[in-house]
Amino acid sequence: MVGIIDYGVGNISAFRNIYKQLNIPVKTVSKESELADVTKIILPGVGHFDYAMTRFQDSGMVDKINHLVVQEKTPVVGICVGMQMMAKRSDEGNLPGLGWIDAEVKKFDSNLAVGQTKLPLPHMGWNDIKSERNTPILTGLENDAQFYFLHSYYFVCDNPNDIIATTNYGGNFTCAANHNNVYGVQFHPEKSHKYGIQLLKNFAELC
Repeated sequence: MVGIIDYGVGNISAFRNIYKQLNIPVKTVSKESELADVTKIILPGVGHFDYAMTRFQDSGMVDKINHLVVQEKTPVVGICVGMQMMAKRSDEGNLPGLGWIDAEVKKFDSNLAVGQTKLPLPHMGWNDIKSERNTPILTGLENDAQFYFLHSYYFVCDNPNDIIATTNYGGNFTCAANHNNVYGVQFHPEKSHKYGIQLLKNFAELC
């Protein structure tokens, strides 16, 4: 059972619709008791880092989810700010992150450019991803996959072995990371059509 964590931040219905289309059991989780039969966890997120962390902390689910992820090794994928929350800290806020991946979140340089052309922030729109190592969550997406991005901050892994995919926006940055049972993607698979559907299917089928 895929559990989509509903703490008031993120496009919950889009994930539900994709999994129903795939005939994969899915449920929305908004309280601790609803985690009982969950075998995969999706942690969505949009907006400001501290706001998302505060809403998550106020949900009453953090301790149980942390136990499932850290102690029971339940697979989890963070989406956009949900990925950033898995780091130790973020330039966007003052609250500590969950620390599930040894990483920090940095703000893009406001002077990002390609040649003489300054790149706008936030980074918004479709971009290719480059797979950096084989991992089941990217099966079928190793070549020519494109995903939808919307962000001004990016994920920096302390351990390069945790980087599974990169994207170029005035330079390469980590757009997907994995450490043991913890996965994170900076892009929005729920808005990325067939590529996002494939990634979410891959996640649900992880052993």
